[in-house]
Amino acid sequence: MHRDRALAAALGIACATVLTLAVTAQPAAAIPPNIPSASTASSRLATLTVSTESHGSTYNRDLFPHWITVSGSCNTREQVLKRDGSNVVTDSSCAATSGSWYSPYDGATWTAAGDVDIDHMVPLAEAWASGAWNWTTSHRQQFANDLGGPQLWAVTDNVNQSKSDQDPAEWQPPRTAERCRYARSWIQVKWYWGLSVDSSEKSALNSMLSSC
Repeated sequence: MHRDRALAAALGIACATVLTLAVTAQPAAAIPPNIPSASTASSRLATLTVSTESHGSTYNRDLFPHWITVSGSCNTREQVLKRDGSNVVTDSSCAATSGSWYSPYDGATWTAAGDVDIDHMVPLAEAWASGAWNWTTSHRQQFANDLGGPQLWAVTDNVNQSKSDQDPAEWQPPRTAERCRYARSWIQVKWYWGLSVDSSEKSALNSMLSSC
């Protein structure tokens, strides 16, 4: 009998521990699609053209039209907010009126859409200097509104602003646990869109992949 009571007590403690972990666990992020494994990302990084950035002085954000209408009254920003948020409610114009958004870069959760920016994983200015200067405006529009890969992320607004147009040699997510996935996503976007990397950027990406 004593053993039975001891076993029941132990099971009760174990269940309580599991319940506590479930309640206090970090919220799951809704992550953009088509992020490769570390090994695939490493292979793809090795195929990218290494080149010094160019044409930076001629960059103009207006050459990458966004946000465009995606479906009904929803534009690309609103589509990402719906895709990557939890319990998102929108009004008749597709603006998010409630919901919550977990920012993988810094681990913060927000309940107001105004606190969330949609980050271009590979910034538009970075893309321009890495080869997009030679694209048509239509091709740049597709890049700036790409929902099919890991190019668009819902993140804390001031974290996105601190990143600005910097590459991984200059800026990495403040949450170190996110850097492996960040590198894999960055490489995927550059590989898919045929953009080049510079030598310091490639070195930083290799270093980030080593933490995976």
